[in-house]
Amino acid sequence: MSATYAEAPALQVDRWLNTEVPLTLESLRGRVVVLHAFQMLCPACVSHALPQAKKTRQLFAASDVAVIGLHTVFEHHDVMTAAALDAFVREYRYTFPIGIDTPSRGSIPATMREYQLQGTPSTVLIDRQGRIRLSHFGLLDDMALGGAIGQLAAETAPAALAAAPSSQGQPGPQAAGVCDDDRCPTGTARRNPNA
Repeated sequence: MSATYAEAPALQVDRWLNTEVPLTLESLRGRVVVLHAFQMLCPACVSHALPQAKKTRQLFAASDVAVIGLHTVFEHHDVMTAAALDAFVREYRYTFPIGIDTPSRGSIPATMREYQLQGTPSTVLIDRQGRIRLSHFGLLDDMALGGAIGQLAAETAPAALAAAPSSQGQPGPQAAGVCDDDRCPTGTARRNPNA
């Protein structure tokens, strides 16, 4: 019996960086899509997830694996503007396409809501047929991600990875209700590092 996977919802993006043509999942059909949801003020995004996305883009052929960033702002809206993001992307030399998630009613942006992401960083793997095969909140080990992408590129589902615990095997900050160095859940206050 084969597993059933959900169709990936359309990306709801206001603006794209690093691509002249707006991307759609339909236009990427036939490739594995690695979607990295981030905020530029999320410590784990800056220290791990975005460098991981950059490395993924370098290691896999663009004809086989598409890497997309999704700037999905659910806090500090006044400082995480499109202009600030553009400067951030240039400063860190990120060249993969990055979409700015469409704001929606409340604090959770449209694509983040549709994908039911718990916070940032989040990694979503979409197979060649446009189905979600992995949705992971928090840091994802480089080897685990590479293995999962390789499995999808070979059309094998990464079922074991989908149930993997957090990288430290401990409850994440979601239980504590605060951001930490690994991830930042929605609806929580960022922990003050000076406290």
